[in-house]
Amino acid sequence: MTSDRDARLRLLEEHVRAEVDHDLEAIMRTWGEEPWFDDVAWEEKSYGREAVRGHYAELLKAFPDLDIEVHEHHVTEHGAIAETTVSGTHTGPWRDLPPTGRRMSSRVCAFYTFDDAGLLQLERTYYDKAIVLEQLGLFQDPRRPLGRVMAAITPPFTVLRAFLGRLFRR
Repeated sequence: MTSDRDARLRLLEEHVRAEVDHDLEAIMRTWGEEPWFDDVAWEEKSYGREAVRGHYAELLKAFPDLDIEVHEHHVTEHGAIAETTVSGTHTGPWRDLPPTGRRMSSRVCAFYTFDDAGLLQLERTYYDKAIVLEQLGLFQDPRRPLGRVMAAITPPFTVLRAFLGRLFRR
């Protein structure tokens, strides 16, 4: 069990290092034959090697200075958890968002499982999408002055849009 845990920890360190180095081939070497990536915040799942590759290719292009600071790794017999801070400057398209040129930094918790060969099978990430979107200038915290204004004017537009949608669906 200790050797499995050590191997998993080494693989996670290799995986994160490859992301920080923007080495897509090295990232993919940490994945097994049937990987899947689950981004819980965006409700986006990438199944298979090409989809997982596409996820990382988009991320690395969108944030060319992507950095990951690992705070803790927790390795068990069933999987592993990494507590990190991910940061970078949004200079390329990401999640259908045009580049904002703004910097983001987000705490991320990632859960990993491993296949029979000891490679990554699943990476499931949890983070606060609202904080990322706020840092990219696309969301306003309602506790701040601009956020209060947006919170006051957004509901009427939301209600109007819903009403018009119902009206035109008839």
